[in-house]
Amino acid sequence: MTQNLSRLDGQAGARRHFRYFDYLMAAFVAILLLSNLIGASKLATINGYTFGAGILFFPISYVLGDVLTEVYGYANARRCVWTGFAALLFMAFMSFVVVAMPPAAGWDGQAAYESVFGNTWRIVAASVLAFWAGEFVNSFVMAKMKLLTGGRHLWSRTIGSTVFGQAVDSLIFYPVAFFGIWSNEQVLTVMVTNWLLKVLWEALLTPVTYAVVGWFKTREGVDVFDDGTDFSPFAKADAV
Repeated sequence: MTQNLSRLDGQAGARRHFRYFDYLMAAFVAILLLSNLIGASKLATINGYTFGAGILFFPISYVLGDVLTEVYGYANARRCVWTGFAALLFMAFMSFVVVAMPPAAGWDGQAAYESVFGNTWRIVAASVLAFWAGEFVNSFVMAKMKLLTGGRHLWSRTIGSTVFGQAVDSLIFYPVAFFGIWSNEQVLTVMVTNWLLKVLWEALLTPVTYAVVGWFKTREGVDVFDDGTDFSPFAKADAV
């Protein structure tokens, strides 16, 4: 898949301007926001199993995170994580302000509006913190495994990074959001079950990830390896 590509180290990859990077980052942030805004508030039941509806779409943001790290390197993926983090914070702030505004006389949608957009501060904080930590772990593991495997066995990196990234995400989100509200057994059960479902989603989407990674690498003409990259989430990088 990479035989005709130019190999770049992490610093060169961070400085280079890529043709499709901005589009991929926009898709990453859009799916992140929509999956939290639309899917996070609804519980669905299929064949007797109840789950948060957003789980069907949120893992796509992890797939895109894998593509960003694999194609453009950790420094550019770090830029996307911070962009997504800022977008989540603004979404939470906007939701709080709009819900708190007094409804107009004759408008009877306030209760429904609060039900959908009036998430508690715990859920908002849990969602933002879990995304930030989980996505950075996901990108870090992805980049490090690429160096260890010499760019081979993409499937091992996408699944392996999701195992760790989603574990951190779940370990933060469910206890912060629901400890003391749900029983300890419920928190543990939902946390483990959703983690397994997200990893399964990643495994099932592996052929799609291969196709998308191959397409972007071919169009960009490079393969970025994070040699010499500063992996700190707070590092200043000359990204695209």
